[in-house]
Amino acid sequence: MDPQAAKAKLVIITGMSGAGKTVAIQSFEDLGYFCVDNMPPTLLPKFLELMKDPSNNITNVALVMDLRGREFFDSLIESLDRLSEENWLEDHILFLDAEDQTLVSRYKETRRSHPLAPNGLPLEGIKQEREMLDELRGRAQTIFDTTNSKPRALREDILQTFKEKEQQVFSVQMVSFGFKHGVPIDADLMFDVRFLPNPHYVEHMRPLTGLDEEVSNYVFKWAETKQFLDKLKDLLAFMLPRYRKEGKSQIVVAIGCTGGQHRSVAIAEFLADAFKDEFLTKVTHRDIKKRKGLS
Repeated sequence: MDPQAAKAKLVIITGMSGAGKTVAIQSFEDLGYFCVDNMPPTLLPKFLELMKDPSNNITNVALVMDLRGREFFDSLIESLDRLSEENWLEDHILFLDAEDQTLVSRYKETRRSHPLAPNGLPLEGIKQEREMLDELRGRAQTIFDTTNSKPRALREDILQTFKEKEQQVFSVQMVSFGFKHGVPIDADLMFDVRFLPNPHYVEHMRPLTGLDEEVSNYVFKWAETKQFLDKLKDLLAFMLPRYRKEGKSQIVVAIGCTGGQHRSVAIAEFLADAFKDEFLTKVTHRDIKKRKGLS
């Protein structure tokens, strides 16, 4: 590995069972990390070899290591000692904790047994686990106490702590489509623009698409189009920040016309451009090539 290159990042997620490790690993996936859940600590040296190999192109990694693999857990401290010798690697331990009463309540809600007390009381397993993890907690660079936190709050804490500078996690995907080809099943919001004047009925525009300036000018010249876009922009400006605050990593906004080639394409492009300064926006034109003569 090039010594001048940016260091690879390894985050080890550990802590009390029931404290939020599932939410944590999902959050790191949203940050673009390569994630492995329930990683046996004895495999850590081998995994570091894979990370060091430049042909693998694995630079940011998050591993969950907890007492589900307790027969291997004793080797974790030894493996962590070796990490400090890897000058190409920036390692970080994230420890998730919560008060005993909260953890007991969560186990009762899910009706699951504690991994250290499968046939006993959850509190017995929690106390034993806390003793076993005491040294590891002391070595953690970051500790999040989730006693009074909802999953959304934990996710936000992780994103704010570990995201790269200027990295945008929340994205808005604008999708144009044609109703005659079926609606997108992955849409979060869907808007029907078939009420707007249709360039399809202007013969010389029929073979064009909403990406052509002549078509987009036609779509946007009408008073009802302008009024509709003002209202839709205002609605999305209200909703999108609240979806982001709620913890969504992506919102798919689908814009549909009859064939998915003219009106929906032009409007999806317009909306992506309108919100690009506030959100990471992407545009997909699902049906733009489905008109006769195109594959």
